[in-house]
Amino acid sequence: MDFQFPAALQELMEHLKGLPGIGKRSAERMALAIFQWDEARLAAWSENLRTLHEKVGVCTQCGNLADHTGNGLCYICDSPVRDHSILCVVEEAPQIRVIESSGEFKGLYHVLGGRIAPLEGKFAENLNILSLEKRLQETPVREIILALSPDVEGQATAVYLSNRLQPYQVRITRPARGLPAGSDLTYADAATIAIAMNARVAMNETGDSTNE
Repeated sequence: MDFQFPAALQELMEHLKGLPGIGKRSAERMALAIFQWDEARLAAWSENLRTLHEKVGVCTQCGNLADHTGNGLCYICDSPVRDHSILCVVEEAPQIRVIESSGEFKGLYHVLGGRIAPLEGKFAENLNILSLEKRLQETPVREIILALSPDVEGQATAVYLSNRLQPYQVRITRPARGLPAGSDLTYADAATIAIAMNARVAMNETGDSTNE
């Protein structure tokens, strides 16, 4: 007969297995470690999970994660020292952390909420493009960096956006080709991002890189 954990531990393991990169063995080790916590630590963790959606929301300007207790803006949009004339467009909010870790970008962000991927049922109308256009209409922007993943869907989305945003008379660039082809920007290291961002090129250029 196969060994079985108590039902409550099995339920916790199933929840943990739903996290990215967590397999059965890792879920077991994590659940058993959590079981060793004292009541105070378990209560604090439980309260953090219970109120997570109450305390964390989406930035009303860029779509990044933000404290609900603030003014609705993330710490980047709310910073007086950021360059508001440069927007870096990313697919998802976690990619902002990757770019910030490079220390090279000092502008603001805009989260698309995905990329154009017809096979996944994701089309242009499903992305936060209208809110991006609204920002361009309301705020003087001199450059948009399309920092999308260098795979087929990411590049197709970048080309679509480049064409759609042409009427706004804003410089449209992309990170240099230091990023591995076909990869997800979320998993790029800080050094690679720094080089790619610092040597970004215009979308209509095929050769020379353009430094900021």
